[in-house]
Amino acid sequence: MTDELHTIIDLIRYGASRFNAAGLTFGHSYDNAIDEATQLVLHALHLPHDLGPAYGQAHVTLAEKEEVLALFLRRIEERIPASYLTGETWFAGLSFISDPRALVPRSPIAELIEAGFEPWLGGREVRRALDLCTGSGCIAIAMAHYNPDWQVDAVDLSDDALALAAENKARLQAGNVKLLKSDLFAGLSGRHYELIVTNPPYVTNDETDALPQEYSYEPDMGLRAGDDGLDLVLRILRDAPLHLSEDGLLVCEVGESERALVALLPDVEFAWIEFKVGQMGIFAVECAELIQHHARIGELAAAREGRPVEAAAGSLF
Repeated sequence: MTDELHTIIDLIRYGASRFNAAGLTFGHSYDNAIDEATQLVLHALHLPHDLGPAYGQAHVTLAEKEEVLALFLRRIEERIPASYLTGETWFAGLSFISDPRALVPRSPIAELIEAGFEPWLGGREVRRALDLCTGSGCIAIAMAHYNPDWQVDAVDLSDDALALAAENKARLQAGNVKLLKSDLFAGLSGRHYELIVTNPPYVTNDETDALPQEYSYEPDMGLRAGDDGLDLVLRILRDAPLHLSEDGLLVCEVGESERALVALLPDVEFAWIEFKVGQMGIFAVECAELIQHHARIGELAAAREGRPVEAAAGSLF
């Protein structure tokens, strides 16, 4: 086989063909076989991820071919996400360390970060921002990178995720990021923000159980969120007003659980954000809107926690 593969583009084409023939699942940073084969080839050859197309005809050595093919074989036989094989993922134009301690960074929120969260912020000043369920730290660190005057808190319950986030913080020299361990808002008493951004677990139990093998390498706690995917989202909606400024904004990703959320809270004015590729199950909502509907949100969240409804409904002020 190595005698028939001569150039970088040969290897990429061959890898893509093998991936498609093997029925691999894509969705961890890249959504197709060609892009993922490109990622693995360039990593194995120690070349930059944005290598110009003119280099596609460059010849590779036998040792380089063997290294590339070994990566291809692992991707096919073990179904390991490519980003875990390379140990790197690009998010919002930045390179992050990626391994099974946290989900592979892939949220469309990257597009919002690069756009300064406009027009959703409407020009309002942000001094403090929160990334809730930070995982690898990609959202918090990207916000801090593009907004060096912001103080950004990055919160997660997982020690493994926070350790990975600390490595990424050091890698990208994000001195304006503070890492905190907390079960959602439980450990954030007294902290307030003009902007809260969160990509929490939102995959239903049935969907999590049925995910392809590639997702089994990611932490289950980063995906699974109850029968309708909203167990954590409802708690976030209930408690966010305690930590938002009066005119604060919450941005939250719920993916395919969008329909279940709208069905539960039809009167809440969620602004569903349009991305370059369309809607992606991400909304923005004002603090005042959450306060207005706090009683209903509190009832729903309390039911998920098995708490008395009365205890949750009166907890805002």
